[in-house]
Amino acid sequence: MANNNRNPITDPRDEVEQDVLAAMSRPSLAYLGAVGLCGLLVIVGFGLFAYQTFTGLGVAGISHPVGWGVYITNFVFWVGIAHSGTLISAVLFLFRARFRTSFNRAAEAMTVIALMVAGLFPLIHLGRVWIFYYLLPYPNQRTLWVNFRSPLIWDVFAVTTYMIVSLVFFYVGMVPDLAIARRRIGGLRSKIYGLLSLGWTGTLNQWRHYKWLYILLAAFATPLVASVHSIVSWDFAVSIIPGWHTTIFAPYFVAGAILSGTAMVITLVFPMHRILKLEKYITVDHFEAIAKILLFTSLIVSYSYIIETAMAYYGDNLAEMEQFRYRSFGDYWGMYWVMIFCNSLLPATLLVKKLRRNLLYLFCVSLLVNVGMWLERFVIIVNSLARDYDPYAWGTYTPSFVEVGITLMSFGLFFLLYLLFLKTLPVLSMTEIKERL
Repeated sequence: MANNNRNPITDPRDEVEQDVLAAMSRPSLAYLGAVGLCGLLVIVGFGLFAYQTFTGLGVAGISHPVGWGVYITNFVFWVGIAHSGTLISAVLFLFRARFRTSFNRAAEAMTVIALMVAGLFPLIHLGRVWIFYYLLPYPNQRTLWVNFRSPLIWDVFAVTTYMIVSLVFFYVGMVPDLAIARRRIGGLRSKIYGLLSLGWTGTLNQWRHYKWLYILLAAFATPLVASVHSIVSWDFAVSIIPGWHTTIFAPYFVAGAILSGTAMVITLVFPMHRILKLEKYITVDHFEAIAKILLFTSLIVSYSYIIETAMAYYGDNLAEMEQFRYRSFGDYWGMYWVMIFCNSLLPATLLVKKLRRNLLYLFCVSLLVNVGMWLERFVIIVNSLARDYDPYAWGTYTPSFVEVGITLMSFGLFFLLYLLFLKTLPVLSMTEIKERL
């Protein structure tokens, strides 16, 4: 129970509640305009998906030899975005990093939303989406059973498991804040928050159980992140395609996921903390701390680029050597070098402290890293399929307008759901900030 003798204006703990819950107030015209734009992209994208469903997968640019194109690129990209969110929140919690409270709620929301978006693309890529349930192992009269040796089945189990754990971790962390929202916000929303807060009153016994549960979830989520994106990397590594069949893919993909997810957290939090006036809780020091994570993971990814190229040239495998020559100087050479610039050279500038603390520069770097990580997935998937072992099977791939529209839809859906999150749930962990105070 709050102390009634305390001045609610001067008490910093009450001020935290007022500032964070103020972000959930009536939306502005700019906010509604952004929601409308994202909603338009979603409507157009789902319209194109319906057109592809009724017409056939031939409206996409996918053809022999490139059987995987933008759809699988988007799947791997969004799964990578999702993996860093829970990792940032869980690992920083276990290491008791003080700047975690500035980013954990946004990172956890980003994880759940990105997984929802990523889950669409295997279904879109199926073509006959109405029989997607064939991927699920359940007793049926057709005596059909899934092929557990197929990487597609591995993805179903890995992503579903990660989605459940991330959603529980996200929800459990919000329970005390939902109780605060129930107390301070009236009307129908108060009843909804009261239902979601599960009768939380903040007793000592509740806090004891809550702390233990949160620690266990954080400890469980941390290794799950690495294992799930390793499974996604095995979609490629278990094949014999040049450029894919390598043991470095698991740590390489995990590092890339953390890099892309960290960049997306900065991309989301920078405008959020300005627009919602949360500068006192998300400071330049906090941004500098997460910029160091971005820099560190960029160095790991850059090292992976060097190692996989060296493995190809020192492995005395002509197909591997040709594949990496093709990446650098072939049909998609521009994407490859833009990827190197965005993921390796540009983040290296964050070694300079002034640039790390320049928030606008850091925001621009995060945007370009997102571009670079999408291009990395495209380069890995399309280049290897376009230049296989046999020269007679070589070919190129160009995305169709349907694929471009559905890709834009995925970004529109991601930002739409994130905008809705900003107005419906507390964007910062009020209880953790008050505990720090």
